[in-house]
Amino acid sequence: MSELPQFQPLDEHNRKLQSNVHPPDWVNPTPEGNYNMVVIGAGAAGLVTAAGAAGVGAKVALIERELLGGDCLNVGCVPSKAIIAAGKRAAQIRDAEDFGISVPEGVNIDFGRVMERMRKLRADISPHDSAERFRDLGIDVFLGGGKFTSKNTAEVGGQTLHFKKACIATGARASAPPIPGLDTVDYLNNETLFSLTEIPKRFGIIGAGPIGVEMAQSFARLGSEVFLVEAAEGVLPREDPDAAKIVGESLKRDGVNILCCGKELQLSPGESGGVRLRVDSNGNSYDETVDQLLVAVGRAPNVENLGLEEIGVEFTAKGVVVNDKQQTSVKNIYAAGDICSPYQFTHAADFMARNVIRNALFGGRAKTSSLIIPWATYSEPEVAHVGIYAREAEENGVEIDTFTQEFSGVDRAILAGETEGFVRVHVKKGGDQILGATVVGPNAGDMIGEITLAMTNGIGLGKIASTIHPYPTIGEAVRKVGDLYNRTRLTPKVASAMKKWLKFSRR
Repeated sequence: MSELPQFQPLDEHNRKLQSNVHPPDWVNPTPEGNYNMVVIGAGAAGLVTAAGAAGVGAKVALIERELLGGDCLNVGCVPSKAIIAAGKRAAQIRDAEDFGISVPEGVNIDFGRVMERMRKLRADISPHDSAERFRDLGIDVFLGGGKFTSKNTAEVGGQTLHFKKACIATGARASAPPIPGLDTVDYLNNETLFSLTEIPKRFGIIGAGPIGVEMAQSFARLGSEVFLVEAAEGVLPREDPDAAKIVGESLKRDGVNILCCGKELQLSPGESGGVRLRVDSNGNSYDETVDQLLVAVGRAPNVENLGLEEIGVEFTAKGVVVNDKQQTSVKNIYAAGDICSPYQFTHAADFMARNVIRNALFGGRAKTSSLIIPWATYSEPEVAHVGIYAREAEENGVEIDTFTQEFSGVDRAILAGETEGFVRVHVKKGGDQILGATVVGPNAGDMIGEITLAMTNGIGLGKIASTIHPYPTIGEAVRKVGDLYNRTRLTPKVASAMKKWLKFSRR
């Protein structure tokens, strides 16, 4: 296990990480009797399922082949946000002159220390997901490859576990698309990126989705010359086009070379090392050699070697097939998280796991379709979204009214020099029921929570407008969108009646 890229370099921080998420001296327990719940996979969905079930008194077994904590802790949310934070500090120092602050020596970046800080913080967080912690919760933790041997038994390390219910939470992994020449070069994915100890002077990134955008901006701020290749037009092609455009312009200011509408992409070994990248973008041909290449597109569900075919659990190339209660085709076996969900986010996996506990252990009827799931890309500015997009409303024949508050009209944003962006809310036409929203701007990932809360609890945009927000704050923009809605209620007929009343009251 110490040879895994997640543990490289094997310094004190990664040794601490390993001791928590896959202890080398771990001894599997001896299973006894029936388990209420056997969970295969200890990423976000598996950990929540196991801890939640044990917390209500269930007898639980948790099986993990590689690392507890899954992608989020080891090769996803946690390490990437540490790097993003470092890049943000570098940009703040670089731009300090705009605030009347002179930094004579400029920015001196020690990439090795940046990555060491990331490894330290990841290791410091890892006890939350550790094998020891889950054992202390009363859970039987088994390290090794688990597989189903029947509809009520699973095997791990030569031992058989009997269960009443089970949950498949094995997640997904990086899976590169069929790019010509990719098989001839060495490249990084999210599992190997965070093992870098030297910054690539020239860095190629394929895919301008959330991971590609976040890393392109961060590595550019930390000193790489970045070439970001995207087949679609612009970055973040699934987001609100106006929001994506703002992020794209921000990346360009940070020095990212965006090669969008990329056609005829070809890869080959560079003459003096590295990777040669050839692509046509917007009528121009590019031929660049980069020191490192990150492939930030493509995911594949971890369905192999689980015995799913043998016991009749249905799955496709997209993952395990589940119904709205997270049930697989084998009724006592459930699934949660990236293995079965189009929403591949830690927080989505968390709440799907909660539904599994309710439904599997207590005969509940919790529906995944009832979850209101927001998401965010942690670029600068951030982009966050919940609910429907305007294009989806149009495609599905849903009539909406849209209200947009630009940050250029929010005092705190003006004072902070962060006026690029907006809060945009879609409501059901003629009313204030919120159907979707996009925030692009500072702390968008935090701000979307207020709108998600409103949607989850049936609170209309008008009620948000009547909620007092502190002044001056960035979050006041959400209330201002509510004000925009309220102004539409002042129809000519209502305005005329009010004027007549006021004229009468002056007598």
